[in-house]
Amino acid sequence: MSRKQVILGAYLGGVNHHTAWWHPRAGSQIDFSTFEHTARTAERGKFDFFFLAEGLALRERAGQVFDQDIIGRPDTLTVLASLAAVTDHLGLAGTINATFNEPYELARQLASLDHLSDGRAAWNVVTSFDAFTGRNFRRGGFLDRSQRYERAGEFLDVARQLWDSWGRSDILADKNTGEFLARGSAGEFAHAGAQFDIDGHFTVPRSPQGRPVILQAGVSPQGRDFASANADAIFSPYGKLPEAAEFYRDIKARAARQGRRAEDIKILPSASFVLGDTEAEAVEKYHEVRREQVTGQTALILLEQIWNRDLSDHDPEGPLPTVEPDPDAHPIIEGKAFVYQDRFDTVANLRAVAEAKKLNLREVVIDQFERGPIVGTPAQVAEKIDSFVSNDGSDGFIIGSHLVPWGLDEFVDDVVPLLQERGALRSDYTGTTLRDNLGLAPLDDRVDSATSR
Repeated sequence: MSRKQVILGAYLGGVNHHTAWWHPRAGSQIDFSTFEHTARTAERGKFDFFFLAEGLALRERAGQVFDQDIIGRPDTLTVLASLAAVTDHLGLAGTINATFNEPYELARQLASLDHLSDGRAAWNVVTSFDAFTGRNFRRGGFLDRSQRYERAGEFLDVARQLWDSWGRSDILADKNTGEFLARGSAGEFAHAGAQFDIDGHFTVPRSPQGRPVILQAGVSPQGRDFASANADAIFSPYGKLPEAAEFYRDIKARAARQGRRAEDIKILPSASFVLGDTEAEAVEKYHEVRREQVTGQTALILLEQIWNRDLSDHDPEGPLPTVEPDPDAHPIIEGKAFVYQDRFDTVANLRAVAEAKKLNLREVVIDQFERGPIVGTPAQVAEKIDSFVSNDGSDGFIIGSHLVPWGLDEFVDDVVPLLQERGALRSDYTGTTLRDNLGLAPLDDRVDSATSR
C-alpha cells in the first residue's frame, strides 16, 4: 500500500483574535505584498493551495464597527487572479457566497481564474441567511434559512452546466497555434428552476480543469449531505481524534452513498502551529501567544456573542457572568457566524470548565476558544501531522499562523523538510493542475483538433 500523502493548504487570516496584528513584525492585512509573500512561501513548501476567506461586511457590536475587526479586505477573486501571476503550481482557493452572487457572473470569474492560472482555481461554496450582511446586496437583506442550501445546490448545478457548456463537440483546437476555436453551439445553455431562470451562451471556453475544484464546509446533517454530494474537499471542524476520525468515516460513507469514490473527497481541518527548540519552549511560547491573542476586551466580545448581552461591565479577570443568555434579543454581535448549537449548553460547559480548572473569565476564553494548534518541536509537529493523516483523522491540514505574513516561513523551513523525509509530503509538484495535485479524478476535458481555422 502506498504511503498516504499529506495535503497542505495555507490560509491567511485577517485582523481578529487569532492574528497578532499588534506584533511589531506583523504586516498589512490588505497590501498585496502580504498575499504574495504567503503564497510564494506556501509554494516553496509544496503546499497544494492558498486559501482566502471572505468578509462581505464589517462586523458590528451594538451598532458600532468592531475596533478589533478587519478594516478593509480586497476582493477575493481579484487577489487570487493577481497571485496567479506570481505563482506557478499553487492552487488558488476563495470563499464566495452562493446566496449573494449570481451563477453566470461567478462561473465566468472562476473559469477565467482557472484559465489565468493554468488550472489552479478552487471555490469554497458558502451560504448565508444573515440579514445584516445581506443588506449590502439586496432589498430585504436575506434569504430564508430553509432556502439557503436549496439555492446553493441549484447555483452549483447551474455553474456546472455553464462550465460544461463548452463540450468536445463545441470546440476545435488549432494544432498550429493551440488556440481554442468555437463552433456555433459553443457555450449554449438554458436553465429554468426555482431559484434561477437563465439562458444564453457562456463566454469562457472550457478551462484547464474543466471545472474549478469545489470546497465546502458542513457539520449539520444537511451540510454533510450537501458537501458529500458536491465537494471535492470539505473543511473539518475536528482537530482531535477520535471525533475527527468519526467525521472522516461519515463523510466518506455519505460520498459513497452518493455514487462517488471515497478518495475523491478530501477532509481538511484548519490548524495553527507553535514551534520551539524543545517541547517545553514550544508550550511556553504557545501560552504566551494565547495570552497576547486574548486581551480582556477580546474575551468579553467573544463571550457576548454567546450570551447575546452587553458584558462590558464585567471584569475579564473576574468570574464568568451569572446572568443567563438572551437568545431572543437582537444580536449584539452582527456579521459574524454563530457556530454554537445551543447557547445555554455552551454557557453550562464554560461554567463547568471554570469551576473544574479554577479559571477566571479571560482564562476560560483562552482555554476554550482555540482552533487546536499543533505545538512542539519541528520533529514533533511533523510526527503529529503525519500520524493524524495516516490514522484517517483527515487527508491533510490547512495551515495558518498568528503572525501575518511571516509566520508560515517557520513551518516551511523547519517542518516541511521533515514531512518530506518521512515520505508524507512530495518533494516537488507532480501534476499540472490543482485537481491533479490533490489526487482527484480528472474530468474529461479533451477537445477535438483541427489543422487550421
